[in-house]
Amino acid sequence: MHNENWDDLRYVLAVAETGSVLQAAKHLGVNHATVLRRVSAFEDRYGTVLFERTSQGYQLLADCAHIIRAAHSAAVAMQEVHRLASGGRLTLRGTVRVTSTDTLCRAVLPAFVDALQVEEQDLAITLLSSNTHLDLSREQASIAVRPSVRLPEDMVGEVAAELAFAAYAVNDAQTKWLGLTGPLARSIAGAWMDANVASDQITIAADSFLTLQEMAAVGGGIAVLPCFVGDRDHRLLRLPDLMPPMSVPLWVAQHVDAIETQQMLAVKMRLIRFLAEQQELAG
Repeated sequence: MHNENWDDLRYVLAVAETGSVLQAAKHLGVNHATVLRRVSAFEDRYGTVLFERTSQGYQLLADCAHIIRAAHSAAVAMQEVHRLASGGRLTLRGTVRVTSTDTLCRAVLPAFVDALQVEEQDLAITLLSSNTHLDLSREQASIAVRPSVRLPEDMVGEVAAELAFAAYAVNDAQTKWLGLTGPLARSIAGAWMDANVASDQITIAADSFLTLQEMAAVGGGIAVLPCFVGDRDHRLLRLPDLMPPMSVPLWVAQHVDAIETQQMLAVKMRLIRFLAEQQELAG
């Protein structure tokens, strides 16, 4: 491949991966005008338009996805040349965005990010804490770590662990329950409560397991919590007789159309291994 063509391709790929000229410029260590010029040069050379310029950033046109996949394959090949030439180890650079629930972002994933930072000092991880599903097709995140019975049709992934749930309260004299609302109402715990706990037994509801944990800890009622949250809290008592053993698969997933960079693949594989080793997730 001619060097000039390869250079233009790097800029195109950076914009496709980040969805932003400014972020691509930061990643490549140049100014945004250089990125615009290189992308325009590529489009002019081949008589095509790759991106739709929107208020949210640069959105790759659907019928150009195959071009970016080919560009990524070329990038991987160049990275492999670099890895072999530098003694067999590829240094990971750039930013990978990971989205997960607030509970996992607070209690589990920081240890993963810290360990990864020690190994890969040039790789940045952005944790996006949200109990709603971000739009991975618009590059709001690269990787999703989500508990779910199954993945939606527009996502693919691998089950890394089983996430267990149980009932918790300050003591076994509690009779009122704390309700699940918002995205939590659609969880496996929410479905069980909807089928087994009468509405007049529910006092207060929340859309966050972290909030429910604190409500239960001050005596507000019985909360259904992930076991890795409830078991860590010495203020709470697990009440195994109130509900059957319950767990849901914990997925490490991505959008079906995601361009899987070397950085993204490395983070995804390490995330799967890390979560599989966390025995507390299974309760």
